[in-house]
Amino acid sequence: QVQLAESGGGLVQAGDSLRLSCVVSGSTLSIYAMGWFRGLPESERDFVAAIGRTGRSTSYADSVKGRFTISRDDAKNTVYLQMNNLKPEDAAVYYCAADRLSGDMTRIISSAYHYWGQGTQVTVSS
Repeated sequence: QVQLAESGGGLVQAGDSLRLSCVVSGSTLSIYAMGWFRGLPESERDFVAAIGRTGRSTSYADSVKGRFTISRDDAKNTVYLQMNNLKPEDAAVYYCAADRLSGDMTRIISSAYHYWGQGTQVTVSS
């Protein structure tokens, strides 16, 4: 059974940085494209960033371009989201997700993803 576990969330001030991690277990990371989404529990999840299976292809929401960076380390079965210059509007629960998508493409629609973590809370004070 594939499981995803996020970590790294917390309370920070505006302008600070955080790095979120997502560890994949029960399978090998290299067969998945990965994405990060954010939202409130029980609500729609908004796309943040995605990375293709090889790591050469990435996508970002306009609101985070230039501030957030997604990366992957297949040897550690881990995907990262480096978040710099955080703003109060970035506060949310952040979820990682795995997509059984072939090739090196990425998708921004949450319904395309097959596996999800439980989320990690990010709070940004102004």
